[in-house]
Amino acid sequence: MAERSAVRGVALVELNEITGDNGSLVVGERPAQLPFAVERIFTLFDIPEGEVRGTHAHRHCEQFLICQRGSVTAVVDDGVTREEIRLDRPSLGLYMPALTWGTQYEYSPDAVLLVLASDPYDADDYIHDYDEFKLLSATAFPGDAG
Repeated sequence: MAERSAVRGVALVELNEITGDNGSLVVGERPAQLPFAVERIFTLFDIPEGEVRGTHAHRHCEQFLICQRGSVTAVVDDGVTREEIRLDRPSLGLYMPALTWGTQYEYSPDAVLLVLASDPYDADDYIHDYDEFKLLSATAFPGDAG
């Protein structure tokens, strides 16, 4: 089940968790919980206290974040609306469509953040300048201007 965020296109997705005497398992399937085919995965861990990650958007790439262990705060921003979301269990996924500014911070010492991406790495897909992001977002979604 997905719960829409106030940020355009962003959703919190509850993944299926199965717990038994022999352990726990979290399952997510495409397209029910994951709206894109995964072309790249990466994991962030051992993030030093106070470190901020992300601070960019993608022109085309979609992402799905799952905190596998510990917790992390994710900020999602569409250029008009910004929201903070605490990821603190492996059964909660955060879907971020293209043209969503993302920042992650407040990593717990044991945090392990898994990121599933719709596209292979492409440096030209990244937008690192927030003002450029806001301009691109306003152009792509003119009715959203605040």
